[in-house]
Amino acid sequence: MIIREKYLSQIRPFYDSDLIKIITGIRRSGKSVVMQQIKNEISKKSDNIFYFEFEDRITKSRFQNANEIIQNVISNKKDGLCYVFFDEIQDYDGWEEICKTLRLKQCSVFITGSNQKLLSKEYTKNLSGRYISFKIYPFVYKEILEYCNELNRNISELDYIIWGGFPKRFEFNNEMAMRSYLKDLNETIIYNDLSLRYNIKRIELFEKVVNYIFLSNSRILSSNSIYKFIKQQHSCSENTISKYIYYLEQAFAIEKLKQYSTKTKQELSFYNKIYNEDVSFNSIRQLNNRYDLTHNLENIVYNELIYMGYNLNVYNINGKEVDFLAVNGNKKYYIQVAYSVENNDTYQREMLPFNIIKDNLSQKVLITNDDLDYSTSIVRHIKLKDFLRLKSLD
Repeated sequence: MIIREKYLSQIRPFYDSDLIKIITGIRRSGKSVVMQQIKNEISKKSDNIFYFEFEDRITKSRFQNANEIIQNVISNKKDGLCYVFFDEIQDYDGWEEICKTLRLKQCSVFITGSNQKLLSKEYTKNLSGRYISFKIYPFVYKEILEYCNELNRNISELDYIIWGGFPKRFEFNNEMAMRSYLKDLNETIIYNDLSLRYNIKRIELFEKVVNYIFLSNSRILSSNSIYKFIKQQHSCSENTISKYIYYLEQAFAIEKLKQYSTKTKQELSFYNKIYNEDVSFNSIRQLNNRYDLTHNLENIVYNELIYMGYNLNVYNINGKEVDFLAVNGNKKYYIQVAYSVENNDTYQREMLPFNIIKDNLSQKVLITNDDLDYSTSIVRHIKLKDFLRLKSLD
């Protein structure tokens, strides 16, 4: 497995800190691998290390309660700073007390988990602000190229647009096995984890809402718009729809992107664009290989920009939408994404918002899968194959 230096470089300054290091992200995004890589780095300078894997039944069976774990560490640790790793601890009763107590006993504590429960006010209030969090995402394309080089495989940009970046899927050499893995992962994340965690009774309704959301990635949605669609086939309430969206967010399966309106000069909180954490959630739901390349491409660009460190909004100017307003420090970029602008109508539609933006100090960027260069005097065209290899938009 590749060294995920992007994340390690963010976490490394806190290795010896008494802050609790919370490593979050969707299931199978590589959190445990990152934690193991941290452990490997620390083991070069210390053997005062404890590691607990809470998806392992043997680990769970060894300890009856949180106090037994605390006593196990305190009784067996050596003098000096001790490093304690808890993998997938979020469903273990009393995990907050474990972390809070050990950090006061000269322990540097690292934990991973696959839902936002770790970061909810309900739980982190007991940590008294003594934590720092890091989110791990599935592979972006630069990581895919590095990993597949290790595997002696070639993965095209198109393959990435369709099947996304869950690390394990690259180990399968045929599409049938890969599809099977992604579908099983989807079942685990969406139905087993969420339906059991939240005791969802109306499974058929939940599946209908989940499918609608994943198939509508890179589109403006609200709980009301989803409700209006779903109620044509199922009796339900808008409140129920809102809860289901919340559950998907808690599992890191989707992310919302707010609109910034130039008319009101503020973020609009009711209508958001929803992006899938991984585009495979869309593709495994498509029939007859009719993949949604256009919206998956925008979703991919979103994931890549987040990885690069940009703060994003949808930018609405006079009712015209710019896909992303990307900000990093004092640099701003207005970004439009299209699979192709070869068609003149598409070209005019994508370029129109750029023509009415008065900000001449910020870059206007068009990202497409075209091979031709469509740059103009005011717009920088970046070909997808080049964009996916960039470290930043500078």
